[in-house]
Amino acid sequence: MADTGRADGVTRRAVLAAGTAAMVTISTESTMAAPVSPIENGSILVEVGLRVNGQSFTMAIDPRVTLLDLLREHLRLTGAKKGCDHGQCGACTVLVNGRRINSCLTLAVLHTGDEIKTIEGLGAEDNLHPMQRAFVRHDGFQCGYCTPGQICSAIAMLEEFRRGAPSHVTEQISTLPSLSEEEIRERMSGNICRCAAYPNIVAAIREVAEDLS
Repeated sequence: MADTGRADGVTRRAVLAAGTAAMVTISTESTMAAPVSPIENGSILVEVGLRVNGQSFTMAIDPRVTLLDLLREHLRLTGAKKGCDHGQCGACTVLVNGRRINSCLTLAVLHTGDEIKTIEGLGAEDNLHPMQRAFVRHDGFQCGYCTPGQICSAIAMLEEFRRGAPSHVTEQISTLPSLSEEEIRERMSGNICRCAAYPNIVAAIREVAEDLS
């Protein structure tokens, strides 16, 4: 197809060529802003360093890898589960710098230098975390699929409550509310249990909260 010329000598083809060259330049500059390794299987790998359960890891990964996939597929820490993969079920909940997050919704490269804790780092078989012991004692699980996320979320939730963070059901935000069953259910509402072990989960959390008070 012939170019459509203009009186000033600028053609449509020249404009498109210049635009493409500019996009390539911008893309190259932004990519090289972070340490990269050679292309592997068509993808540029970015170096990421993070601490997981007290251990330091440095690896080259595709920048599109989520934190959940890094934990499960690269580090073989399969406690965090891939449920909905849309941040709606909470099965992938882990602790990042002490705060609970849905690891399926965040990219691993965003957590360079962060302290990440999964269910595997909370306690050993012969030395369980108090929340793990409470879940066992109160039968706070059935199939167990959501349990790692529930436990991680519960630990962070109690810390949020201790700091005085209100929830949507907190009536008076100027004073620390009592940790009622309603408060616990609201604060844990991002973690779904398809087996409906909610009463036992609430009982386990209340026991740990009382022991910490």
